[in-house]
Amino acid sequence: MNATATITKNRITSIDFLRGTIMIIMALDHVRDYLFFGSFYFDPLDLTKTSGALFFTRWITHFCAPIFLLLAGTSAYLMGRKKSKSELSVFLVKRGLWLVLLEMIVVNFGWNFNPAFPMFFFITIWALGVSMIALAALIHLPKRLLLVLSIAIIAGHNLLDHIHVPGNTLAGFGWSLLHDQQFFTWHNEMLLVGYPIIPLFAIMSLGYCLGELFTSEFDTAKRKKILATVGFSALALFVVLRYSNIYGDPVKWSTQKDGFFTFLSFLNVNKYPPSLLYVLLTIGSACVFLAFAEKVQNGVVKVVSVYGRVPMFYYLIHIYIIHLIAVISSAVTPGQDWHRWLMDKPIWFTTNLKGYGFSLPVTYLIWIAIVVGLYPLCKKYDAYKQKHKEKWWLSYL
Repeated sequence: MNATATITKNRITSIDFLRGTIMIIMALDHVRDYLFFGSFYFDPLDLTKTSGALFFTRWITHFCAPIFLLLAGTSAYLMGRKKSKSELSVFLVKRGLWLVLLEMIVVNFGWNFNPAFPMFFFITIWALGVSMIALAALIHLPKRLLLVLSIAIIAGHNLLDHIHVPGNTLAGFGWSLLHDQQFFTWHNEMLLVGYPIIPLFAIMSLGYCLGELFTSEFDTAKRKKILATVGFSALALFVVLRYSNIYGDPVKWSTQKDGFFTFLSFLNVNKYPPSLLYVLLTIGSACVFLAFAEKVQNGVVKVVSVYGRVPMFYYLIHIYIIHLIAVISSAVTPGQDWHRWLMDKPIWFTTNLKGYGFSLPVTYLIWIAIVVGLYPLCKKYDAYKQKHKEKWWLSYL
């Protein structure tokens, strides 16, 4: 009994530790978006303008969305151990629809701070919700077939890279939702499809297939061996395919001004939609992390895991806090017409900022302060969830 309890605890800790890690890293990207002075002038992944520190500040956050989707699939499998397939499907559909609604209203208002909603973003939470709805149907497939299907979609979707549906049309919008990041206008609204769902839903279903590894009866040593083998194999395949420059990513690497920047070019894989190489790099790293983090038990794991147990709570709050800090920072910056970009469009699409923003070191300090400041709130909410598991609505947050 004690051994089983220990395995279960380790399983939950390793998953929550990884999820908490990526939630903390994710906040860095959003702080950089809103508060780093260079965010409004060039892409941090533009090798002709960036620095190594800035490149990795952006690049490290590439791991967040796919790993979050992978772990959501794993959590769905573990939840399904207590439900029938039909019950799990109903839950996934309801939670998926709720997440889509949350993205369109609560999250979009957090990005806009404008009740007129001049822009709608179809990004992380939208993709998570739609992927859950897709998973609700996919879980009824035989598990081996689902695993093969998930891998095939992830491996083969780059064959669609050359397919585009031009124009501000319903057909173009529909294809964009599936596989082609684009901007659209609808009446007076601007729509950004930032996260096309292919292959994101396949990453979630892959996580569902991996869920069996994390059941209490699965041998710990065998789980570690499988995760390490899968993870290192994925990373090795990434290196081989990336070096070949033949398939797996629409953005080819090339020789740059020096060896370091050539290395950055090698790492600069496509995120929207996630290329095969992007998935191999991020999900491969996640598997290696899970393989070797399971036995780790210390204060850092304990603290970071708190964020991982309340990811939606943390996600929603951190958006509003970062945006509010940006508003205040803009208001105290001389010459800033902060009312205009506050009520007109998000700060990302504002070009005349007249010296607004902070250096990269200060941006990091603000990020650390926000993450640390959110810890007490996350810990209290986590404790509330643990004490009130009978409240059905908590499973939706």
